Amino acid sequence: MRNSFKYASKKDWVAIARDLKPVYTAPSEPAALDAFAEFGEQWEKKYPAIIRLWTNAWAELVPFLRFDQEIRAIICTTNAIESINAPIRRAVNARGHFPTEAAALKCVYLAIMSLDPTGKVQQRWSNHWKAALNAFEITFDGRLSAARK
Repeated sequence: MRNSFKYASKKDWVAIARDLKPVYTAPSEPAALDAFAEFGEQWEKKYPAIIRLWTNAWAELVPFLRFDQEIRAIICTTNAIESINAPIRRAVNARGHFPTEAAALKCVYLAIMSLDPTGKVQQRWSNHWKAALNAFEITFDGRLSAARK
């Protein structure tokens, strides 16, 4: 998705994102192909490089379409990870260097704890993982339970 924006004017980003969403959220490969054909009809004249980019990368998208919606949502979710990395990076950069490894770990721990001092957000985040956890357990039969033993 982000690579597509590299070839488009910023004023068209919202429209391109809206029109591409049915492609990568399609329930199956044929549905994704239909959605991509519609996207191509709309944008091929203005941005042929985007169409070629998606056509060339189609083989990488197809395995993604085989997963359940819940698993796809987890794969695509980078905001939660990025929101944790930014404060850690800020805390580490503010100190410059650490005398010991334990001091560095303490800094990272305190940065993470400052994100959610009450623990309520963690509880809310974990509720969103229940559907994905069920989908992972069904899709990858027994692999999660074996890892917990």
